[in-house]
Amino acid sequence: MLLQETSAGDRLTRAAAQGDLSEVRRLLHQERIHPDCLNSFGKTALQVMMFGSTPVASELLKQGASPNIQDTYGITPAHDAARTGFLDTLQVLVQHGADLNTPDASGSLPIHLALREGHIPVVAYLASRSDLEHSDREGHTPPQLAAILDPHLAAILELST
Repeated sequence: MLLQETSAGDRLTRAAAQGDLSEVRRLLHQERIHPDCLNSFGKTALQVMMFGSTPVASELLKQGASPNIQDTYGITPAHDAARTGFLDTLQVLVQHGADLNTPDASGSLPIHLALREGHIPVVAYLASRSDLEHSDREGHTPPQLAAILDPHLAAILELST
């Protein structure tokens, strides 16, 4: 498989970002591009994929993409899926070994991001899978952040744990 060729990474990340499953499959299977091949911006297909395209995420992960790859800000695909509210994609990431307790550069876990964006189904899913004692850089645990943002979110965390 091609891992180092930047143009290969550009083609794979472009297809993933567009949610083009057939092109992603063709590049992975016919051209044998490695799923963690970097594009010219230093990102993998899983990092730039259309997060609403769960089949693309699933295909990349089945072919060996790392679910825990971090960018320069410590952001993982799970952070992105939680921030954007794509529960199905988040579930696929978890099925393939995504660590939900890896903090980004601001100390935030995916649940912190889902809380900030108000993605209730994602918060409910993450509540029992996250370290609710972990504080972000501002010193807030997920329950503390939920209480600050919206009492309804705090209630969801209490019910889910």
